[in-house]
Amino acid sequence: MTKAIMIQGAGSNVGKSMLVAGIARACVKRGLSVAPFKPQNMSNNAAVTADGGEIGRAQALQALACGLEPLIDMNPVLLKPETETGAQVILQGKRFATMKARDYGKQKAQLLPAVLDSFHKISQGRDLIIIEGAGSPAEVNLRAGDIANMGFAAAANTPVVLIGDIDRGGVIAQMVGTHAVLPPEDRALIKGFAINKFRGDPTLFHDGMDIITKATDWAPLGIVPWFADAWRLPAEDVMDITSKTDGNIKIAVPRLNRIANFDDLDPLSATPGISVKIIEAGRPLPGDADLVIIPGSKSTIADLAHFRMQGWDIDLAAHVRRGGQVLGICGGYQMLGQDISDPEGIEGAATTVPGLGLLNIRTVMKPQKRLAQTSATYLATGDTVSGYEIHIGETTGPDCDRAWLSIEGRAEGAASPEGQIKGCYLHGLFTADGFRKAFLDALGKPVTDLNYTASVDDTLDTLGEHLEQHLDLDVLLSLAAEI
Repeated sequence: MTKAIMIQGAGSNVGKSMLVAGIARACVKRGLSVAPFKPQNMSNNAAVTADGGEIGRAQALQALACGLEPLIDMNPVLLKPETETGAQVILQGKRFATMKARDYGKQKAQLLPAVLDSFHKISQGRDLIIIEGAGSPAEVNLRAGDIANMGFAAAANTPVVLIGDIDRGGVIAQMVGTHAVLPPEDRALIKGFAINKFRGDPTLFHDGMDIITKATDWAPLGIVPWFADAWRLPAEDVMDITSKTDGNIKIAVPRLNRIANFDDLDPLSATPGISVKIIEAGRPLPGDADLVIIPGSKSTIADLAHFRMQGWDIDLAAHVRRGGQVLGICGGYQMLGQDISDPEGIEGAATTVPGLGLLNIRTVMKPQKRLAQTSATYLATGDTVSGYEIHIGETTGPDCDRAWLSIEGRAEGAASPEGQIKGCYLHGLFTADGFRKAFLDALGKPVTDLNYTASVDDTLDTLGEHLEQHLDLDVLLSLAAEI
């Protein structure tokens, strides 16, 4: 018998993703077979799945919390923003269409059968499915055709627990206001609530819990204190990456408009002695950085223009003159070359634009997307690196003759003659402890060893224990309904 419960938020970024991961780990520790599910996610931070598709990175972390490989059915609809008003739609792991937001709003109800199909597939043989909503059900102007929150809960007949974020203030209004604006049939699906990100003495909010309970008649499930170790887990949003300023090695990362697959930064941020600083638009690349990483991008040509608008091309050239190292990953790798050509207009109008000119390579955009989990060898040391490839475009040129990775005998990456500037298409390479230490040691400032994978798993255990202590999981599980 499989049961399901849906975790929705009274607003965006209330901590739903982390709570689902923590509840999942706690339930696994209780001996339950658990799987995560998110009907619709919006993120350019994608994970490549074992079955050859892509899903939101948060669902990959939740799968890890459940002891599972990430699968496409865990997140059947993934929206990857390409412009301010449009996004690529990934359906069950594969590109479905590119749509403007208004057009997607009209079309999304047609995706519900595929969403329910994935839900039933992922439910097979499980004791519990923990579903994560998106945004807030209080956005009733988006209710028609909804597949992310109450539209899905109603279609799957799944009870809902609503989460409020007290750190932002106004949490009573969030909760009671959501109750007030929902239509009666949606309101009836919410069975319980919890308050997240509390700092200080939780007893100070007991009266607040009573007010919400009386106004809504929802079961109070607890007040969850701020989880101080959250920074040790892979970040869903680039702004969740902890910038440390006291590291021995200083890494600067320009924040691109369409930054994508920035999970490359998580192991670096977690490593003792490493300072990872996200550089916002309008601010210069710091002059004392040891390494500048240009990350992946969902819209490489547009983000290259954005890079130049900030003057970062000038800062980067100065960084190189000072002897600083540069690493470009995926879209960042393409930007480092002589030019980027998009003859078929995949990213917009057909064009060829000059690159940053730091590597002697050229990239041609092609419609076929390379999407694969990958194991590579770091040629300098022989260390094994496991990661993934998710890109369009083919890159060639003389600097590719100095490839520094090998993937099943295939040369990967490029380097300048002196090795100061490197690029590659492989994401996730810093997860490998041996490679990470060797790469950073080569900067001339040795770093402390870290078993990154074990660190993430230990943090999920700590998160599960945190929620066992502060959430009434017995009541939450009693609210779950058979599907």
